[in-house]
Amino acid sequence: VDFIFSNWLLMYLEDKEVLALFGKLLSWLKPRGQLFIRESCRCQSGNKTRGANPTFYREPEQYEAFYESLTSPCGLYGFNLLFSKAVQTYIKRKNNNNQVVWLLQKVKKIDSPAPGVQSWQDFLDKQQYSTRSILLYEKIFGRTFVSTGGLETTEEFVDMLNLCPGQSVLDVGGGIGGSAFYMAKNFGVKVTVIDLSSNMIKMALDRAQEVGCGPDEVVFEVGDATKREYPAESFDVIYSRDVILHIADKLSLFKKLYKFLKPGGKLLISDYCCSPGIHSEEFKAYVKQRGYYLLPPLTYGKLLDKAGFVNVVSEDRTEQFEDILRKEIKRTERNKEEYFKEFDEDCYKDLLDGWKDKQSRVQRGEQRWGLFYAEKPTA
Repeated sequence: VDFIFSNWLLMYLEDKEVLALFGKLLSWLKPRGQLFIRESCRCQSGNKTRGANPTFYREPEQYEAFYESLTSPCGLYGFNLLFSKAVQTYIKRKNNNNQVVWLLQKVKKIDSPAPGVQSWQDFLDKQQYSTRSILLYEKIFGRTFVSTGGLETTEEFVDMLNLCPGQSVLDVGGGIGGSAFYMAKNFGVKVTVIDLSSNMIKMALDRAQEVGCGPDEVVFEVGDATKREYPAESFDVIYSRDVILHIADKLSLFKKLYKFLKPGGKLLISDYCCSPGIHSEEFKAYVKQRGYYLLPPLTYGKLLDKAGFVNVVSEDRTEQFEDILRKEIKRTERNKEEYFKEFDEDCYKDLLDGWKDKQSRVQRGEQRWGLFYAEKPTA
């Protein structure tokens, strides 16, 4: 079959039954076929007292673990996530983030990105963006932020976009929502945040309630920006902070983002970059361990030209990056006791060592930071 729809079914099955059913669904679908699922997660949605309740209120991550663990009998096919999000009507009407939908696709499985993980989403959630890691990043960047410079650089970069009330913004790799909240609250735009890390989006939904941002202002999706499809010319602005470094085929992504933008729409990206030429073994090991695909700033900008964008501006912001790192290290050292209280001494040491290593790579000239602005032609 080409498409399978499931609504409030898996929540009534035991774990082994869910896993068995996912296997059958995978076998029934044609290659590239899609599976849509909706489930109640985490807890009961209503407050009605029940004498007996056969429902299993699982964490969304449990369903993700089920479908990610599957391959077809010959090992060639498995499920790939296209997107997942909380149902907006439930958030808006009942302040309930626990009604979750997924759209999966049957695809040929590729090699695992790292030992012990099934997919890039699994890699991010288990390693770089575990919940504890996200909280540490937030501690150093500032509440609701997980990208370089936190609110300070967000204010600077968003100011370049001349946002207007009613505009639609796509935030690619928007993390736990800091930039999206800032744009929605200060400029009256509606922001769609897509991030491949389910840990990020789970925390973002909590932060949205904390700052008072509803689904009419910011919508969150777990999804892969290289696979997610939106209607052509859906967004006035596309914004992305320090995440495209994870994507190898940047040109294909830029062409996709170009399609999503309205004529005259604007694109702004900050991202980790590298120096041109040969790199040290230490730097190459760091890039491999992180799963990064880095380019020199000028090369990065040329890909935007090639994708069809005009008025492309490519800036090497490494000097600013080094200044930000220096401030972040000083602030972290000053707040040492807070880290010990909220985390532990080992977390503090690992974070500080990581930032000092990053500072050294920047000072050696191998790691750089780029800022890129581009527009889609008006006609």
